[in-house]
Amino acid sequence: MSGRLTNASLFLFLAIAFASGWLAFELSGQQSRAVLVLHAAAGVGIVLLVPWKSMVAKRGLRRPRVLRWASLVLAIGIAVSIVFGVLHSAGRPSVGYLTAIDFHVGAAVCVIPFLIWHLLARPIRLRATDLSRRNFLWGGLLAAGAGLGVMLLPSARRAPTGSFQAAYPVPTQWMFDSAPDINVDSWRLAVAGTTWTYADLSAYSDRVSAVIDCTGGWYSEQVWEGAFLRRLLPKGTIGSGINVRSITGYSRRFAIEDASRLLVATRVAGSALDAGHGYPVRLVVPGQRGFAWVKWVVSIEVDDTPWWWQPPFPLQ
Repeated sequence: MSGRLTNASLFLFLAIAFASGWLAFELSGQQSRAVLVLHAAAGVGIVLLVPWKSMVAKRGLRRPRVLRWASLVLAIGIAVSIVFGVLHSAGRPSVGYLTAIDFHVGAAVCVIPFLIWHLLARPIRLRATDLSRRNFLWGGLLAAGAGLGVMLLPSARRAPTGSFQAAYPVPTQWMFDSAPDINVDSWRLAVAGTTWTYADLSAYSDRVSAVIDCTGGWYSEQVWEGAFLRRLLPKGTIGSGINVRSITGYSRRFAIEDASRLLVATRVAGSALDAGHGYPVRLVVPGQRGFAWVKWVVSIEVDDTPWWWQPPFPLQ
């Protein structure tokens, strides 16, 4: 396989891996295992291209190039992402304080600028002769090999999102947030101009059984208890969007129609929340990923900003 086709094939597999990986991050409970299989096949395809890419890299290393180190960082980052992806799929989700999926995703995100630089600095210039029957056959064999490789990979039982089942929710937080120390006696929840104490909210016993699927690589189904948001909103509340904010500054938006299914939870599995799970109250959002389940909630605002006016994944 020529260097041009090797680079083009590698870029295609990388693009599929990135796209399917981010799509899997948005899934929660949907029957979309095909996305997980496609993601794994892309990773296998990248590994299968290593012998050809190594020859291309050797030729490149013989030439004097600026920023050669950037290419090495790109290669190392991809290798780290694949290794930890295999560890996660094999049923080893925890690697010290972090999870294998944290390393897998973190390495992939870190190499994005280097991949863009590589494409701009060394663009792939395909030729008409590259579209030959022989190359199409090579491409078909490569795709078939990637699919077969998925079947041979070690794969523990997981959800369509790739997450492992946990008996109890793991006390995690989004990125750089940490569990705050909250004085419940002075804590208040502001909801569309009204305020609620912890005692007020604890008096409610609305229940919902929901699966929290964390992007850290685990999921857990529990019975959550508290008050549905629609019961806390003042009568006559006008607006189209809801902004739920944590004491840490973290926030997520929802449509006003979701107020009937959003639960402001004070308890899980019959016990009060602890600090790691969002004490004194957290949001429960059935059908959405864990990063939508805002912890340590201090305010819920109603405005006219649509729910989609926010990054698909939190940036803080």
